[in-house]
Amino acid sequence: MTAQHAEEPAELIPRPEPTFPALRTALAKIASSRLAEFQADRDMAFTAATQHASFTPIRAFQLKWATEIEILRRPGLAARYQAALDAANSLDRDDPRWREAMDTCMAVHNEARAAVSDG
Repeated sequence: MTAQHAEEPAELIPRPEPTFPALRTALAKIASSRLAEFQADRDMAFTAATQHASFTPIRAFQLKWATEIEILRRPGLAARYQAALDAANSLDRDDPRWREAMDTCMAVHNEARAAVSDG
C-alpha cells in the first residue's frame, strides 16, 4: 500500500504587512537562515536613510524583503525560482537555456513584486 502525499499548500504563511517586525517574523518562520542578511540590509537601509535624510532606502528595503518573502512563502513559486536560479548558475551564457532561466527568474520576481505591491 502506498502512502498518499498531502497536497503542498499554496502558501506556507499569510502575506505579512511590509513592516520591519512583520517581515522579520515571517522570514523567521520560512527562512530563518536569512535573518542575518535581513538584519544587515536593514542596518544599511537605516544608515542610508539617515545619511541622505530620505525614507527611500527604507521603502526599498521593505519592498525587497516583501518580494523575497512572497517568493519563499509560496512553495510553487519558490521551486520555480530556485530551479531557474540553479539553471542560470550552471549553464553557459551562450546556451539558450541560460536566457530562458534568467527570464524565468525575472518573471517570478516580477510576479512576487506585483503581488506585494497590489497587497
